[in-house]
Amino acid sequence: MKPTVRERVFAHTQTMRNTLLTVLLTLLTLNVAAQGNNTGMGGDDEGYASLAERLANIEKKNRAFNVFIDYSADFQVNDKDDSWSSAFKNRQLRLEVKGDIGEHLYYRLRHRLNNDHKAQSEDNFAKATDIMMVGWKFNDKFSLQGGKVCQIWGGFEYDENPMFIYEYSEMVGNMDIFKAGAVASYKPIPSQELALGVSNTYNNKLYDEYREAPYSVEGSAEDLNGTGRRRLETASNPLTYIVNWNGSFLDNLINTRWSWGIQTQARHKYSRMLMLGQKLNTSHLQWYVDYMMEWDGLDALRIASSEISPDAYMSDVHYKSLVTKANWQFAPQWNLMLKGTYETASVSKIAQFKNYRKSATYLGSLEYYPVKDQNLRVSLSYIGRHVDYSSKSNLDDFDTNRFELGFMYRIKAF
Repeated sequence: MKPTVRERVFAHTQTMRNTLLTVLLTLLTLNVAAQGNNTGMGGDDEGYASLAERLANIEKKNRAFNVFIDYSADFQVNDKDDSWSSAFKNRQLRLEVKGDIGEHLYYRLRHRLNNDHKAQSEDNFAKATDIMMVGWKFNDKFSLQGGKVCQIWGGFEYDENPMFIYEYSEMVGNMDIFKAGAVASYKPIPSQELALGVSNTYNNKLYDEYREAPYSVEGSAEDLNGTGRRRLETASNPLTYIVNWNGSFLDNLINTRWSWGIQTQARHKYSRMLMLGQKLNTSHLQWYVDYMMEWDGLDALRIASSEISPDAYMSDVHYKSLVTKANWQFAPQWNLMLKGTYETASVSKIAQFKNYRKSATYLGSLEYYPVKDQNLRVSLSYIGRHVDYSSKSNLDDFDTNRFELGFMYRIKAF
């Protein structure tokens, strides 16, 4: 039986209403825009209904256009050197748009709204733009992507969605990782991935990057006090090369993220980094251990430089970091997170600062997920850090403590 005129008008009105709601919601999301796992970029979003689906009662048919807003905020109580302070903090605000166009083409944009929007002198991107890349999937085994990408370092702390990190290890927290470049990925079997990444070392040109301190502090067998200075010179090819292996074993019970890379920082200055991540993944417990080492001809993390010689950059700095983190879903909609780090720093050719620094970070959080089909969590957390210096460094030990009550919401808008 044919529908009546009234029924056809009603159906047409419903279609127009749904379309209008979808368009308005999408425009609102993009107006807000005017970072996710750093390779997986955002975790598992398949189980969450988008706001467009919920409001407009539509069924999404493809993965060509996905919009996310990452937002986290909290109330913090901080203590450093027995001086307490408190404030509300907006920690993260990111817009993310990504999708697959057909079987081969894919894209991704991730933009931070609370970062510098000035274009940098080398890659012509703002620091606020984490990622703007386009990729081509040749087949199930080989893919290639280029643009502004996330460097493919290993480790599971590195790969977590930054919004869900209460406190990074000092090593990962001081890395600068979003650079113009290209990544090639090869999966000989679905559970194993090998990747090669080539990217710029800096977003800026050398003398913009080090404009406040164009000198490095040099030590040697003849100069153990580090009184020598060397003017930094631009390298002909300031690039970063990374080899990465991501493995999955025993039906995803054991996972690995390993990488090795070298960065050309300046003329005759190189940084080398090894990152080894191992993870146990069960239905109610996820636990990883990352071990990371970095050898810097020029202090890439700038931890030692900021403490020892703010007017120049240290040479021959060695960092080591051990990170472990566990998430335990001990009851429905509840998670307990525990994390610890142990890290060291050494300026190997200057006697006063050889093995001069040790630090430990310890944190825990109780998380509650109030809405089952939304990636929203409310948390109560504690974060502590102790930094211990050698006596010959003449630096003072210190402790920090922080309590947080806050929330994190990865909004799947469309």
